[in-house]
Amino acid sequence: MISTPSTRPTKPIVGFWRKLGPGLVTGASDDDPSGIGTYSQVGAQFGFTMLWTMLFSYPLMSAVQMISARIGRTTGEGIAGNIRRHYPAWLLYALVSLLLAANVINIGADLGAMGAAIQLLVGGPHLAYVVAVAALSTVLQVFVPYRKYVRYLKWLTLSLFAYVATVVVVHVPWAAALRQTVLPSLEFTREYLTAFIAVLGTTISPYLFFWQASQEVEDVEACKEEQPLREAPRQAPGQLGRIRIDTLLGMAFSNIVAWAIILTTAATLHAHGKTDIATAEQAAQALAPLAGRLALVLFAAGIVGTGLLAVPVLAGSAAYSVGEALKWPVGLERKPRQARGFYAVIAAATMVGAVQNFLHINPMKALFWTAVINGVVAVPVLVVMMLVSGNAKVMGKLAIGGALKTFGWITTLVMLAAAIGMFVTMGR
Repeated sequence: MISTPSTRPTKPIVGFWRKLGPGLVTGASDDDPSGIGTYSQVGAQFGFTMLWTMLFSYPLMSAVQMISARIGRTTGEGIAGNIRRHYPAWLLYALVSLLLAANVINIGADLGAMGAAIQLLVGGPHLAYVVAVAALSTVLQVFVPYRKYVRYLKWLTLSLFAYVATVVVVHVPWAAALRQTVLPSLEFTREYLTAFIAVLGTTISPYLFFWQASQEVEDVEACKEEQPLREAPRQAPGQLGRIRIDTLLGMAFSNIVAWAIILTTAATLHAHGKTDIATAEQAAQALAPLAGRLALVLFAAGIVGTGLLAVPVLAGSAAYSVGEALKWPVGLERKPRQARGFYAVIAAATMVGAVQNFLHINPMKALFWTAVINGVVAVPVLVVMMLVSGNAKVMGKLAIGGALKTFGWITTLVMLAAAIGMFVTMGR
């Protein structure tokens, strides 16, 4: 019997892929070029000794992203919208302003890394590539409808497999690497603590909270059959199950890729005494004489691919937060004339980020201050998220509890400790 398209064995896989969305895209965008630079630094400086941080951070980031998604899907509003409804205006505007500043700096650093990576691959003018990528990202977000655009973002997540492939082309002492992955190797030095804080700040970032919550809202508004779960609790079992799987897989994907980056740079750069890597593109360039041209191509191509994924998430999360705070119409499904302010923020954030590269701002200083701002923003945002998600007046019968609530508060405390540690190390 000849198989028809409707009976092909791949259909369940296709259906499963279609169900994945906000969690997968959020997890993949966590490994943006700036994050790749951080992981490369950590691997080059400390070797395998920080591989364990990927296992440590996985349940924390999974819990907080799941809570973000549940807030959006249950209330029909994003993080900023819920803060506006339930908390003082000064808190809302302070958090949104800090988030906007951090995102713009991060966009600039990511665009710069992408331009440098393209230059490594094909030559040519670095700044021209920065402008071209910024313009492409803006045009796609403004003029491509949400459903189609999210499909592009989902396929872009596959670019991160470049870093898994890079592991294959380098020599790795697997026994030592796996041992350091499951057994923490702590060093109580200023440098090690700073690196650990940087990893946490890169892995658990406020823009990811805002983005995933808002994408769940977009999904509700894009589908006529869907409603906020508070108003349609009968949809809760299916949607909460999807959110759980989507988020757990998305965060696992994110951390596997980050683990692969640390592993690759540890096995090559650190092993050969190259411990002073400052950016992702420097890591790619340094790989060539040690692991061959293929490693450079894979690493640099991954920077470009993940940048195309992350810049829209950074600009989009900024636009959602500003728009919700100011009660503007928001959403990538809306046409430009229906959400002028929302799309203006996307365009402005992306273009201001691009302009940073013409001002010759030190990229490492920019990323340092991004980490500082994210460290400041993350703690109060997490506190507010935990209070909102556990409040029956906001979430109805779907207020979180149990293990998810426990891990959410643990994440909040860990990020508070990281923020305190960051300021302590800054003062030394």
